[in-house]
Amino acid sequence: MTTTAHPVVFLVDVDNTLVDNDHIAADLKRHLEREVGRERQERYWAIFEELRTELGYADYLGALQRYRVEYPRDPHVLTVSSFMVNYPFANRLYPNSLDVVERFGTWGPTVILSDGDAVFQPRKIERSGLHEAVDGNVLIYIHKERELDDVELRYPAQHYVLVDDKLRILTAVKRVWDRRVTTVFPRQGHYAHDPEALATNPPADLTVERIGDLLAYELESLLAAASPAPKPTATSRP
Repeated sequence: MTTTAHPVVFLVDVDNTLVDNDHIAADLKRHLEREVGRERQERYWAIFEELRTELGYADYLGALQRYRVEYPRDPHVLTVSSFMVNYPFANRLYPNSLDVVERFGTWGPTVILSDGDAVFQPRKIERSGLHEAVDGNVLIYIHKERELDDVELRYPAQHYVLVDDKLRILTAVKRVWDRRVTTVFPRQGHYAHDPEALATNPPADLTVERIGDLLAYELESLLAAASPAPKPTATSRP
């Protein structure tokens, strides 16, 4: 770990920020239905949601393990695991995702900051080419917004730029780092269009329609966009 603070460090989410995870989930749904039928496909997703509520992050392989406990004689579970582990994640990168990461890298250290399990999420990041694109600077937590002290220890900076499709995450980080962070909200994926999330969280410092739009911004404008943390309101989530 370095003890010298960088002028700026870029922290970039993965799912529905750099990678079209909604598309991946749709592909998995079609594969499941083809392999195990609609009823069992729906059961898998029910287990998936139960596990996400329990753990606080998406665990596709963990849900598959629980599905296997319920259907121990279903041989198709092995084809599903192979489909997930060998999925061509690089094909699901949003346009210009790697260009944005590369440009960030000319300004300061760029770090993948993600939530997720300990197997599938690292696999996705590696096979999509993102691990290489950020020179191995990858952090995967259970709840990343609760681990900012660890992020600071590993990548100390005078200022951070955080790009994430979840306003809830951006709001939580802004409340901790205040003007030290510029929050960037790409309106991609279903979380970014969730009416409740939009209604209960303040706007990010900067909102773009797609990740590639960030190529139009200079470093100075990203740093200048940082605003003070909003005061909590009755409708704000902690």
